[in-house]
Amino acid sequence: VQLVESGGGLVQPGGSLRLSCAASGFTFSRYVMRWYRQAPGKERELVATIASTGGSTYYADFVKGRFTISRDNTKNTVNLQMNSLQPEDAAVYYCHARATWSATNYWGQGTQVTVSS
Repeated sequence: VQLVESGGGLVQPGGSLRLSCAASGFTFSRYVMRWYRQAPGKERELVATIASTGGSTYYADFVKGRFTISRDNTKNTVNLQMNSLQPEDAAVYYCHARATWSATNYWGQGTQVTVSS
């Protein structure tokens, strides 16, 4: 099983980044996918969730209206489009998969997002 994030980097305040997570080794379409983030000295927090079918999404209040989660079950990928980035969005962003029928779950290794001028 692998979840491999990509797309992180350095961006100026107000800028955009698109994170991607490529999944392999499990039946992607049967898993709820989430993006979490963790900033230095802070707990890991949920950013966004997308249902296994892609039919519903959830966003934390602090990203609502700025971030968009999407998935492609034909390519086994989940994306996070991040717009209007602010310094407080800087963190390591993690991809997470949770089975719809059990507690089975997987984490990616994370990708660093830095927001600075």
